[in-house]
Amino acid sequence: MSTWAVILAGGVGSRFWPLSTPARPKQLLPLVDGEPLLANTLARLAPLVPAEHTLVLTNASLVAPIRALAPELPAENVIAEPARAGTAAARAVSTREVARRVDGDAVMLCVHADWAIGDADGFRATLQAAARAAAAHRSLVTVGIVPTRDDPGFGYIQPGDAVEPGVHRVARFVEKPSRERAARMRADGFLWNSGIFAWRSGDFLAEVEARCPEVAPALRAAGDRADDAAIRDFFADVTPVAVDVGVMERSDRVLVLPGDFGWDDVGTWGALSRVRALDADGNAASGATHLLDARRNVVHADGNAVVLYGVEGLVVVTGPGLTLVTTVDRSSDLKTLLDTLPRDLAAGG
Repeated sequence: MSTWAVILAGGVGSRFWPLSTPARPKQLLPLVDGEPLLANTLARLAPLVPAEHTLVLTNASLVAPIRALAPELPAENVIAEPARAGTAAARAVSTREVARRVDGDAVMLCVHADWAIGDADGFRATLQAAARAAAAHRSLVTVGIVPTRDDPGFGYIQPGDAVEPGVHRVARFVEKPSRERAARMRADGFLWNSGIFAWRSGDFLAEVEARCPEVAPALRAAGDRADDAAIRDFFADVTPVAVDVGVMERSDRVLVLPGDFGWDDVGTWGALSRVRALDADGNAASGATHLLDARRNVVHADGNAVVLYGVEGLVVVTGPGLTLVTTVDRSSDLKTLLDTLPRDLAAGG
């Protein structure tokens, strides 16, 4: 049975304003090290899946820059989504494409382009375990991250009965809880809902057909057509829904296994303090910087030097013609700021 990888690389990453723009969103930025997050993702997957078996789904406007970033991918493996329609549609159309290309079922590893992973070997080992479980049990497998903090920003998964050592049925999914409830669930062994999946192509398509009326009719109408018009028609006909809501929460064929490999969704500027190398004072700094008597700051100097003296807990981001200064705590709420900005400033760098 062949193995394929599907990477979702759409979105604009507005929480990384002013550097993230529609033309150069979060997944194309070097936020963790010197390479764009998508390049990091491709490099992590390369030992498991060859480039010819790796699909990237992205916004139509990003096809050209992604092909330039990853010339090892066949051009037809970078697939344009003509409209935003939720992750159920993205997962369905990519699984359909793999099924169209493969004679028989393939095992698919499904990830996002904009994560940071601290332990790449552990990540790959967990994906391999998830793929084995998906094939052995003909199930949809999700990797639940072992929580490292009481975070109300994630959905949670409660593991149920074991089907084999380390692999459990999903007892229930829980949407983003309060911080107090998150603490209780972490203590009770709940896992973060990461969005990492493994399944056989036929098993997932069967569950879409049986469980997801938002997507199934459009997928059925697309059939085995391989032309761009088929993808446009599909995205025009689907009702947007997340794959967790549209498929995973409705299915009785979902398994979970824990992952503990330094996963972070890098959701805000403040999150970089968890994934970047820190100096002795806990600062996460990139670019031309000089910090004195400064602690727990996040600095991203792109083009202009940044000097900090005697401050703590700041986020400072410089780009062409624009500088953002906020706090680590407030960096998770940039949408409030963006909604108030004049259009020329909101365009960012």
